[in-house]
Amino acid sequence: APYWEKAVRPSDWTIIRAQPLFCDMSDANFEKLVNAAFLQRFPLHEILITEGDLPDFLHIVVDGSVELFGIHDGHKTTLDIIRPVMTFGLTAVIRDAVHLKSARTLAPAQILTLPAQTVRDVFGSDAFFARAVVNELAERYRGVVRSLKNEKLRTSAERLANWILCTDVQQGLRSQIDLQFDKRVLASCLGMTPENLSRNLTLLGKHGVSSCGRNIVIEDAAALERFAKPNSLIDG
Repeated sequence: APYWEKAVRPSDWTIIRAQPLFCDMSDANFEKLVNAAFLQRFPLHEILITEGDLPDFLHIVVDGSVELFGIHDGHKTTLDIIRPVMTFGLTAVIRDAVHLKSARTLAPAQILTLPAQTVRDVFGSDAFFARAVVNELAERYRGVVRSLKNEKLRTSAERLANWILCTDVQQGLRSQIDLQFDKRVLASCLGMTPENLSRNLTLLGKHGVSSCGRNIVIEDAAALERFAKPNSLIDG
């Protein structure tokens, strides 16, 4: 259960309105979403959606982070990590179909929820919003293709090396990555066991990387890039 529910602040709506999914839609239709939405704060490891369930809401991460994961025959795998300001559950909402993945908070998080039926109503009446939804889903599909290529064309050590390079860019090119979640989540996200992650971090010590706990330092970026062989058609 959430810690509390409250109205969405104008500053939150300003940030959300600026996102590609919402920026071109009409004021009247955006107002419909505003009036139907509410903001909740969830604690760590709170389940937000469960695979196999029909969607009640479209979720937008305003603060914190969310793990998308799947479970089969007792095995669990991390599929993606969602950070502000991103949506999740969009395909299930638009199609009114069951979720194919589950979601839980990786840190205490603020989640904006838009009722699924309201989103579908606006999708059917606002051409600019519909076009933005198609663009977002197309980009998500391209992300799936990149992820498949990353998994099938690289070793686990190469996947880790490229993840370090990409994450360093996202965190401002500080050559130091502060991992915001457990290493088990990172290992699962990159398609390896925690033991393999540990071995790969040791291996990358020969290629300009050092690590301690949740801190990863790039000591020689050129050496790491030579090993990683980054590719814009995989890494974006």
